[in-house]
Amino acid sequence: MKLRIFTEPQQGNATYEELLAVARTAERLGFDAFFRSDHYMRISPGDPGLGSTDAWVTLAGLARETSTIRLGTLVSPVTFRLPGPLAISVAQVDQMSGGRVELGLGTGWFDAEHTAYGIPFPPVGERFARMEEQLEILTGLWTTPEGETFSFEGAHYRLADSPALPKPVQRPRPPIIIGGFGAKRTPRLAARFADEYNLPFHSLDDTKLAYGRIREACEEYGRPQIVLSAAQTVAVGADEAEIARRAEAAGYDPDALRESGLAGTPAEVVDKIGKFAELGAERIYLQVMDLSDLDHLELIAAEVLPHV
Repeated sequence: MKLRIFTEPQQGNATYEELLAVARTAERLGFDAFFRSDHYMRISPGDPGLGSTDAWVTLAGLARETSTIRLGTLVSPVTFRLPGPLAISVAQVDQMSGGRVELGLGTGWFDAEHTAYGIPFPPVGERFARMEEQLEILTGLWTTPEGETFSFEGAHYRLADSPALPKPVQRPRPPIIIGGFGAKRTPRLAARFADEYNLPFHSLDDTKLAYGRIREACEEYGRPQIVLSAAQTVAVGADEAEIARRAEAAGYDPDALRESGLAGTPAEVVDKIGKFAELGAERIYLQVMDLSDLDHLELIAAEVLPHV
């Protein structure tokens, strides 16, 4: 089991320097990856602080200021960027990091941030159609041999004689992550295009059901099973007071988070991660909300990471 740190910078005062401190700490402590959400506005009520930051600009900076930890988004909405420029951005950050980038891609869901920043927000059916075309374009651009061109004709995007450059360091391409609880379109897209399927913030029962759908879809498409992962809000403490403080900092009642996420003593959290592993999960994304609490990462690294 690999543990990855997952941040939500749009939820408050998350400067680049704070994100850098978390990423460097996670790298030093041996976590597998540093991921961030891709949002332009605070989701829940509360102080927006300094406002959100752009995910791929952030990752470009971190690519030059870290050396081993993997970097990615969970997840980038297809509504935010055109597929050609997105392919260029991800390939460039992959080059800047020496081949450590992963792209999580989703349909987008938070309509308020689209309205706030003038981003079109089509109906969900169209967003899924755009996502499928973007996945075809991204994989096509990255895997087209150098010296050849790539063209695509779809309902939403058209590319003609693209030089398909720059190329990412990772070949044939950076890993693609697709997530969500959808019963039909999500498993189909994951089986066709993804290297990893992620289910965020769901129960063990829901996780078992979703993983089953992915396995069935992979069998239907005749491809090997992909990596299965989960994302869970985390609040680990040495005692009840510390658990409560960290759960409340994340906006949760500690007892509720024990049920719905990964809250408790290190032993409790290790036990629940083990239950995800029994379902087939190979990676857990630990959603940490208080980015100033680096001691939280220290505790997880010392008391949880060695046992999973």
